[in-house]
Amino acid sequence: MYGDTVAGGSFPQRRMRRNRRFPWIRRLVREHEVSVDDLIWPLFVCDGEQQEPVPSMPGVFRWPVSRLSDVVEDAINLGIPVVALFPATPQDLKTEDAAEAVNPDNLICRAARAIKEAHGHQIGILADVALDPYTIHGHDGLVKKNESTSEVEILNDETVRILCRQAVVQAQAGCDLIAPSDMMDGRIGAIRNALDEAGFERVGIVAYAAKYASSFYGPFREAVGSAANLAGGDKKTYQMDPANSDEALREVQLDIEEGADFVMVKPGMPYLDVIRRVKDAFHVPTLAYHVSGEYAMLKAASQKRWLEEKAVVLESMLAFKRAGADAILTYYARDVARWLKADRE
Repeated sequence: MYGDTVAGGSFPQRRMRRNRRFPWIRRLVREHEVSVDDLIWPLFVCDGEQQEPVPSMPGVFRWPVSRLSDVVEDAINLGIPVVALFPATPQDLKTEDAAEAVNPDNLICRAARAIKEAHGHQIGILADVALDPYTIHGHDGLVKKNESTSEVEILNDETVRILCRQAVVQAQAGCDLIAPSDMMDGRIGAIRNALDEAGFERVGIVAYAAKYASSFYGPFREAVGSAANLAGGDKKTYQMDPANSDEALREVQLDIEEGADFVMVKPGMPYLDVIRRVKDAFHVPTLAYHVSGEYAMLKAASQKRWLEEKAVVLESMLAFKRAGADAILTYYARDVARWLKADRE
Protein backbone atom coordinates (compact mmCIF):
# COMPACT_ATOMS: atom_id res chain seq x y z
CA MET A 1 0.00 0.00 0.00
CA TYR A 2 2.83 2.40 0.78
CA GLY A 3 6.09 3.10 -1.04
CA ASP A 4 9.46 2.63 0.66
CA THR A 5 11.73 5.46 1.68
CA VAL A 6 14.13 4.81 -1.25
CA ALA A 7 11.35 5.25 -3.78
CA GLY A 8 10.35 8.56 -2.35
CA GLY A 9 9.20 8.27 1.19
CA SER A 10 6.35 6.51 2.97
CA PHE A 11 3.59 8.11 0.95
CA PRO A 12 0.62 6.23 -0.54
CA GLN A 13 1.03 4.60 -3.93
CA ARG A 14 -2.73 4.43 -4.31
CA ARG A 15 -3.81 8.07 -4.46
CA MET A 16 -7.59 8.30 -4.80
CA ARG A 17 -7.36 12.00 -5.60
CA ARG A 18 -5.76 11.28 -8.97
CA ASN A 19 -9.21 10.47 -10.34
CA ARG A 20 -10.64 13.74 -9.03
CA ARG A 21 -8.05 16.12 -10.43
CA PHE A 22 -9.87 17.56 -13.46
CA PRO A 23 -13.51 17.83 -14.52
CA TRP A 24 -12.97 15.47 -17.44
CA ILE A 25 -11.61 12.67 -15.26
CA ARG A 26 -14.36 13.14 -12.70
CA ARG A 27 -16.87 12.70 -15.53
CA LEU A 28 -14.99 9.66 -16.79
CA VAL A 29 -15.28 7.75 -13.51
CA ARG A 30 -18.70 9.04 -12.40
CA GLU A 31 -20.87 6.12 -11.28
CA HIS A 32 -24.33 7.74 -11.45
CA GLU A 33 -25.94 10.45 -13.54
CA VAL A 34 -29.23 12.34 -13.35
CA SER A 35 -30.98 12.87 -16.66
CA VAL A 36 -34.27 14.38 -17.74
CA ASP A 37 -35.38 10.81 -18.48
CA ASP A 38 -35.45 10.19 -14.73
CA LEU A 39 -38.10 12.84 -13.99
CA ILE A 40 -41.83 12.70 -13.34
CA TRP A 41 -43.50 16.06 -12.79
CA PRO A 42 -46.48 16.15 -10.37
CA LEU A 43 -49.16 18.66 -11.38
CA PHE A 44 -52.10 19.83 -9.29
CA VAL A 45 -55.30 20.40 -11.26
CA CYS A 46 -58.12 22.74 -10.28
CA ASP A 47 -61.40 24.14 -11.58
CA GLY A 48 -61.73 27.66 -12.95
CA GLU A 49 -59.56 29.63 -15.36
CA GLN A 50 -56.73 30.96 -13.18
CA GLN A 51 -53.69 29.22 -11.81
CA GLU A 52 -53.58 29.19 -8.02
CA PRO A 53 -50.32 29.31 -6.04
CA VAL A 54 -49.78 26.76 -3.29
CA PRO A 55 -48.57 28.94 -0.38
CA SER A 56 -46.49 26.26 1.34
CA MET A 57 -44.80 25.27 -1.96
CA PRO A 58 -43.41 28.44 -3.57
CA GLY A 59 -43.27 28.07 -7.34
CA VAL A 60 -45.93 25.32 -7.39
CA PHE A 61 -49.42 26.01 -8.71
CA ARG A 62 -52.80 24.41 -9.10
CA TRP A 63 -53.43 24.49 -12.85
CA PRO A 64 -56.86 24.87 -14.47
CA VAL A 65 -57.64 22.27 -17.11
CA SER A 66 -57.73 25.02 -19.75
CA ARG A 67 -54.06 25.82 -19.07
CA LEU A 68 -52.76 22.27 -18.90
CA SER A 69 -51.93 21.78 -22.56
CA ASP A 70 -49.50 24.74 -22.43
CA VAL A 71 -47.93 23.56 -19.16
CA VAL A 72 -47.50 20.04 -20.49
CA GLU A 73 -46.07 21.35 -23.76
CA ASP A 74 -43.32 22.97 -21.72
CA ALA A 75 -42.61 19.60 -20.10
CA ILE A 76 -42.51 17.91 -23.51
CA ASN A 77 -40.10 20.49 -24.88
CA LEU A 78 -37.82 19.88 -21.92
CA GLY A 79 -37.94 16.12 -22.48
CA ILE A 80 -39.80 15.17 -19.28
CA PRO A 81 -41.32 11.71 -19.94
CA VAL A 82 -44.31 11.72 -17.56
CA VAL A 83 -46.60 14.09 -15.69
CA ALA A 84 -48.52 12.96 -12.61
CA LEU A 85 -51.97 14.44 -12.00
CA PHE A 86 -53.52 15.26 -8.63
CA PRO A 87 -56.91 16.97 -8.23
CA ALA A 88 -57.82 19.90 -5.99
CA THR A 89 -61.45 18.80 -5.82
CA PRO A 90 -63.96 21.54 -4.90
CA GLN A 91 -65.22 21.15 -1.35
CA ASP A 92 -68.85 20.85 -2.43
CA LEU A 93 -68.00 17.72 -4.44
CA LYS A 94 -66.46 15.89 -1.48
CA THR A 95 -68.71 13.27 0.09
CA GLU A 96 -68.60 10.34 2.50
CA ASP A 97 -68.71 7.86 -0.39
CA ALA A 98 -66.19 9.70 -2.62
CA ALA A 99 -68.60 9.55 -5.56
CA GLU A 100 -66.63 12.16 -7.50
CA ALA A 101 -63.69 9.74 -7.72
CA VAL A 102 -65.63 7.62 -10.22
CA ASN A 103 -67.17 10.50 -12.16
CA PRO A 104 -65.92 10.27 -15.79
CA ASP A 105 -65.96 14.08 -15.89
CA ASN A 106 -64.00 14.72 -12.71
CA LEU A 107 -60.91 16.92 -12.75
CA ILE A 108 -58.43 14.12 -13.43
CA CYS A 109 -60.44 12.67 -16.30
CA ARG A 110 -60.98 16.07 -17.92
CA ALA A 111 -57.31 16.89 -17.49
CA ALA A 112 -56.18 13.59 -19.01
CA ARG A 113 -58.45 14.00 -22.03
CA ALA A 114 -57.22 17.57 -22.57
CA ILE A 115 -53.58 16.46 -22.49
CA LYS A 116 -54.15 13.53 -24.83
CA GLU A 117 -56.15 15.65 -27.28
CA ALA A 118 -53.37 18.25 -27.37
CA HIS A 119 -50.29 16.01 -27.24
CA GLY A 120 -51.25 12.41 -27.93
CA HIS A 121 -48.54 10.00 -26.81
CA GLN A 122 -45.71 12.56 -26.66
CA ILE A 123 -45.83 12.36 -22.87
CA GLY A 124 -47.12 9.84 -20.36
CA ILE A 125 -49.91 10.53 -17.86
CA LEU A 126 -49.76 9.03 -14.39
CA ALA A 127 -52.98 9.28 -12.37
CA ASP A 128 -53.26 9.00 -8.60
CA VAL A 129 -55.80 6.45 -7.39
CA ALA A 130 -57.02 7.13 -3.86
CA LEU A 131 -60.11 8.61 -2.27
CA ASP A 132 -58.64 11.33 -0.04
CA PRO A 133 -59.11 14.15 -2.59
CA TYR A 134 -62.81 13.21 -2.81
CA THR A 135 -63.83 12.39 0.77
CA ILE A 136 -65.33 14.77 3.28
CA HIS A 137 -63.16 13.21 6.00
CA GLY A 138 -59.84 13.32 4.08
CA HIS A 139 -59.02 9.63 4.36
CA ASP A 140 -57.83 7.47 1.46
CA GLY A 141 -60.73 5.07 1.91
CA LEU A 142 -64.30 4.74 3.07
CA VAL A 143 -64.75 5.03 6.81
CA LYS A 144 -66.93 3.48 9.46
CA LYS A 145 -67.28 5.50 12.62
CA ASN A 146 -68.00 4.04 16.03
CA GLU A 147 -70.51 6.55 17.39
CA SER A 148 -69.90 5.62 21.01
CA THR A 149 -66.11 5.97 20.89
CA SER A 150 -65.73 8.27 17.84
CA GLU A 151 -63.04 5.90 16.56
CA VAL A 152 -62.77 5.65 12.78
CA GLU A 153 -62.16 2.42 10.89
CA ILE A 154 -60.92 2.59 7.31
CA LEU A 155 -62.83 -0.04 5.34
CA ASN A 156 -60.43 -2.03 3.18
CA ASP A 157 -62.45 -4.21 0.80
CA GLU A 158 -65.25 -1.70 0.28
CA THR A 159 -62.62 0.91 -0.61
CA VAL A 160 -60.86 -1.40 -3.08
CA ARG A 161 -64.09 -1.86 -5.02
CA ILE A 162 -64.32 1.90 -5.54
CA LEU A 163 -60.64 2.17 -6.41
CA CYS A 164 -61.19 -0.36 -9.20
CA ARG A 165 -63.94 1.81 -10.68
CA GLN A 166 -61.77 4.91 -10.28
CA ALA A 167 -58.88 3.24 -12.12
CA VAL A 168 -61.12 2.24 -15.03
CA VAL A 169 -62.60 5.72 -15.55
CA GLN A 170 -59.06 7.16 -15.50
CA ALA A 171 -57.93 4.63 -18.10
CA GLN A 172 -60.95 5.47 -20.22
CA ALA A 173 -59.92 9.14 -20.07
CA GLY A 174 -56.47 8.32 -21.46
CA CYS A 175 -54.25 7.82 -18.41
CA ASP A 176 -51.26 5.60 -19.21
CA LEU A 177 -50.20 4.69 -15.66
CA ILE A 178 -52.52 4.09 -12.73
CA ALA A 179 -50.90 4.80 -9.38
CA PRO A 180 -52.77 3.51 -6.32
CA SER A 181 -51.52 5.52 -3.33
CA ASP A 182 -54.15 4.41 -0.82
CA MET A 183 -52.28 1.48 0.81
CA MET A 184 -55.34 -0.76 1.04
CA ASP A 185 -54.50 -4.46 1.13
CA GLY A 186 -55.05 -6.34 -2.13
CA ARG A 187 -55.80 -3.32 -4.27
CA ILE A 188 -53.09 -3.91 -6.90
CA GLY A 189 -54.41 -7.32 -7.90
CA ALA A 190 -58.01 -6.11 -7.87
CA ILE A 191 -57.21 -3.06 -10.00
CA ARG A 192 -55.17 -5.17 -12.44
CA ASN A 193 -58.14 -7.48 -12.90
CA ALA A 194 -60.55 -4.56 -13.30
CA LEU A 195 -58.38 -2.88 -15.93
CA ASP A 196 -57.91 -6.13 -17.85
CA GLU A 197 -61.62 -6.93 -17.81
CA ALA A 198 -62.37 -3.43 -19.12
CA GLY A 199 -59.94 -3.87 -22.02
CA PHE A 200 -57.07 -1.82 -20.55
CA GLU A 201 -54.49 -4.55 -20.23
CA ARG A 202 -51.87 -2.17 -21.70
CA VAL A 203 -52.34 0.40 -18.94
CA GLY A 204 -49.56 0.10 -16.37
CA ILE A 205 -49.76 0.14 -12.58
CA VAL A 206 -47.37 2.14 -10.42
CA ALA A 207 -47.83 0.84 -6.90
CA TYR A 208 -47.17 3.12 -3.97
CA ALA A 209 -45.82 -0.05 -2.43
CA ALA A 210 -43.94 1.40 0.55
CA LYS A 211 -45.83 4.55 1.49
CA TYR A 212 -45.09 5.69 5.00
CA ALA A 213 -47.28 7.55 7.50
CA SER A 214 -44.89 10.46 7.18
CA SER A 215 -44.92 13.97 8.58
CA PHE A 216 -43.56 15.30 5.26
CA TYR A 217 -46.93 15.38 3.43
CA GLY A 218 -48.37 18.60 4.86
CA PRO A 219 -47.94 20.90 1.85
CA PHE A 220 -49.41 18.27 -0.49
CA ARG A 221 -52.52 18.00 1.64
CA GLU A 222 -52.86 21.77 1.48
CA ALA A 223 -52.48 21.67 -2.30
CA VAL A 224 -55.25 19.11 -2.84
CA GLY A 225 -57.39 20.52 -0.05
CA SER A 226 -57.53 17.44 2.16
CA ALA A 227 -55.71 18.81 5.22
CA ALA A 228 -58.77 20.55 6.63
CA ASN A 229 -60.93 17.50 5.97
CA LEU A 230 -58.52 15.23 7.82
CA ALA A 231 -58.83 17.66 10.75
CA GLY A 232 -55.80 16.51 12.68
CA GLY A 233 -56.43 12.83 12.10
CA ASP A 234 -53.77 10.44 10.87
CA LYS A 235 -53.41 7.55 8.45
CA LYS A 236 -51.36 5.22 10.61
CA THR A 237 -53.72 2.25 10.32
CA TYR A 238 -53.02 1.91 6.60
CA GLN A 239 -49.80 3.77 5.79
CA MET A 240 -46.53 2.25 7.00
CA ASP A 241 -44.75 2.90 10.28
CA PRO A 242 -41.58 4.95 9.59
CA ALA A 243 -39.70 2.60 11.93
CA ASN A 244 -40.06 -0.40 9.59
CA SER A 245 -38.07 -1.43 6.52
CA ASP A 246 -38.44 -5.24 6.54
CA GLU A 247 -42.16 -4.62 6.24
CA ALA A 248 -41.53 -2.52 3.14
CA LEU A 249 -40.03 -5.54 1.40
CA ARG A 250 -43.12 -7.60 2.20
CA GLU A 251 -45.38 -4.84 0.85
CA VAL A 252 -43.34 -4.56 -2.35
CA GLN A 253 -43.30 -8.31 -2.88
CA LEU A 254 -47.07 -8.52 -2.56
CA ASP A 255 -47.61 -5.68 -5.04
CA ILE A 256 -45.24 -7.28 -7.57
CA GLU A 257 -47.02 -10.61 -7.20
CA GLU A 258 -50.35 -8.86 -7.75
CA GLY A 259 -49.20 -7.32 -11.02
CA ALA A 260 -47.49 -3.99 -10.34
CA ASP A 261 -45.29 -2.76 -13.20
CA PHE A 262 -43.44 -0.21 -11.04
CA VAL A 263 -43.06 0.12 -7.28
CA MET A 264 -42.61 3.35 -5.37
CA VAL A 265 -41.11 4.39 -2.07
CA LYS A 266 -42.62 7.50 -0.47
CA PRO A 267 -41.23 9.81 0.95
CA GLY A 268 -37.85 9.97 -0.71
CA MET A 269 -34.77 11.39 1.02
CA PRO A 270 -35.54 10.11 4.55
CA TYR A 271 -36.06 6.64 3.07
CA LEU A 272 -33.04 6.17 0.80
CA ASP A 273 -32.20 3.02 2.72
CA VAL A 274 -35.59 1.56 1.81
CA ILE A 275 -35.11 2.42 -1.86
CA ARG A 276 -31.79 0.60 -1.86
CA ARG A 277 -33.22 -2.45 -0.09
CA VAL A 278 -36.14 -2.64 -2.53
CA LYS A 279 -33.92 -2.33 -5.59
CA ASP A 280 -31.43 -4.89 -4.34
CA ALA A 281 -34.15 -7.37 -3.38
CA PHE A 282 -36.40 -7.21 -6.45
CA HIS A 283 -34.58 -5.55 -9.37
CA VAL A 284 -37.83 -4.05 -10.68
CA PRO A 285 -38.47 -0.48 -11.88
CA THR A 286 -38.34 1.49 -8.65
CA LEU A 287 -39.57 5.05 -8.18
CA ALA A 288 -38.92 7.57 -5.43
CA TYR A 289 -41.30 10.38 -4.50
CA HIS A 290 -39.49 13.57 -3.51
CA VAL A 291 -42.48 14.77 -1.53
CA SER A 292 -43.97 18.17 -0.82
CA GLY A 293 -42.32 18.61 2.58
CA GLU A 294 -38.91 17.89 1.12
CA TYR A 295 -39.55 20.41 -1.66
CA ALA A 296 -40.76 23.02 0.84
CA MET A 297 -37.67 22.64 3.03
CA LEU A 298 -35.23 23.04 0.15
CA LYS A 299 -37.20 25.94 -1.28
CA ALA A 300 -37.42 27.77 2.05
CA ALA A 301 -33.72 27.32 2.84
CA SER A 302 -32.83 28.50 -0.66
CA GLN A 303 -35.01 31.58 -0.39
CA LYS A 304 -33.27 32.40 2.88
CA ARG A 305 -29.96 31.96 1.03
CA TRP A 306 -28.93 29.32 3.53
CA LEU A 307 -28.49 26.83 0.66
CA GLU A 308 -27.69 27.16 -3.03
CA GLU A 309 -30.85 25.83 -4.62
CA LYS A 310 -29.61 24.29 -7.84
CA ALA A 311 -26.69 22.57 -6.13
CA VAL A 312 -28.70 20.99 -3.32
CA VAL A 313 -31.58 19.93 -5.57
CA LEU A 314 -29.30 18.25 -8.10
CA GLU A 315 -27.41 16.59 -5.26
CA SER A 316 -30.73 15.31 -3.91
CA MET A 317 -31.67 13.90 -7.31
CA LEU A 318 -28.28 12.20 -7.52
CA ALA A 319 -28.85 10.65 -4.09
CA PHE A 320 -32.03 9.01 -5.38
CA LYS A 321 -30.19 7.56 -8.34
CA ARG A 322 -27.34 6.34 -6.16
CA ALA A 323 -29.84 4.66 -3.84
CA GLY A 324 -31.30 2.74 -6.78
CA ALA A 325 -34.26 4.78 -8.00
CA ASP A 326 -35.01 4.47 -11.70
CA ALA A 327 -37.20 7.58 -11.72
CA ILE A 328 -38.11 10.41 -9.36
CA LEU A 329 -41.39 12.21 -8.83
CA THR A 330 -40.39 15.73 -7.86
CA TYR A 331 -41.99 19.16 -7.90
CA TYR A 332 -38.57 20.34 -9.01
CA ALA A 333 -38.81 18.32 -12.25
CA ARG A 334 -39.16 21.31 -14.56
CA ASP A 335 -36.37 23.20 -12.80
CA VAL A 336 -34.09 20.16 -12.91
CA ALA A 337 -34.81 19.66 -16.61
CA ARG A 338 -33.99 23.30 -17.32
CA TRP A 339 -30.76 23.16 -15.30
CA LEU A 340 -29.62 19.99 -17.04
CA LYS A 341 -30.40 21.51 -20.44
CA ALA A 342 -28.52 24.70 -19.62
CA ASP A 343 -25.50 22.72 -18.41
CA ARG A 344 -25.41 20.79 -21.69
CA GLU A 345 -25.52 23.98 -23.69
